[in-house]
Amino acid sequence: MIALSVKQLTKTYANGAYALKGIDLDVAQGDFFALLGQNGAGKSSTIGIICSLIKKTAGKVIVFGHDLDTEPNKAKSLIGVVPQEMNFNSFEKISQVLLNEAGYYGIPSKIAKERMEMYLTVMGLWDMRDQTGFKLSGGMKRRLLIARALMNEPQLLILDEPTAGVDIELRHTLWRFLTQLNEQGTTIILTTHYLEEAEHLCKHVAIIDHGEIIEHANMKTLINRLDVQTMILDLAAPITTPITLNGYPASLTDETTLEVKIHRHQSINELFQRLTEQHIHVTSMRNKTNRLEELFIGLIADNKRGN
Repeated sequence: MIALSVKQLTKTYANGAYALKGIDLDVAQGDFFALLGQNGAGKSSTIGIICSLIKKTAGKVIVFGHDLDTEPNKAKSLIGVVPQEMNFNSFEKISQVLLNEAGYYGIPSKIAKERMEMYLTVMGLWDMRDQTGFKLSGGMKRRLLIARALMNEPQLLILDEPTAGVDIELRHTLWRFLTQLNEQGTTIILTTHYLEEAEHLCKHVAIIDHGEIIEHANMKTLINRLDVQTMILDLAAPITTPITLNGYPASLTDETTLEVKIHRHQSINELFQRLTEQHIHVTSMRNKTNRLEELFIGLIADNKRGN
């Protein structure tokens, strides 16, 4: 089943500027989907229209078979949204923030209280339940937004920059939680500027640029299109002489760090064999830049040249 179907979605502002130029997008039920793009590319307009925060100019939005135009209440009842900005009442107790959200969906009081306790506990906020939003750190506010978005137990969860400004430990905690939520059946759409996050979490990806979808693919398939990866190798011992690895362009960035370019058709095992032949031992290896980031930059550049 298709969780979200967007057909010929267009948004034109009063000054004539196009935010969206008739985009088509399908997200399958159970998917963990990344919607990526630069600032001003059209991500926020797309998410805003799906969530009924922005009025579209033309097109269709279907949520689990329900047309947002003709069945708005049913469609919206299936969606949960974690916005980029903090938009809850900071004067209220955080428990009340969640209970108020349940009230908007007509959730009975008993069930609302049970869910409030469950999601505050899951998000590590139960001990803060009687505190106001002013008392929360930035990371706690992010967790509160996620808990609030889950109160109606949505089938489609939309996350707009959910880990912006949070520390590394919390980011990985949220990654684990969202992966588990997706494995339990929740369809998730993620927008993020942390492309490592998208590569790590998402099964499919769409890239939007200047109001148009320029790429829509399986994440693994897309990553496999990367022709050359630049790897950083940490060496066990210093090297002061030039290195020649036939077929593998390499250069020392310092005495114990080697930068090597590897074509997708080349073998990493063969690279390590050549290093071993020269008595060079590697202690660790990593990508110089995120693979999705390299592809993203290339696709955006190609689109600009095409326009």
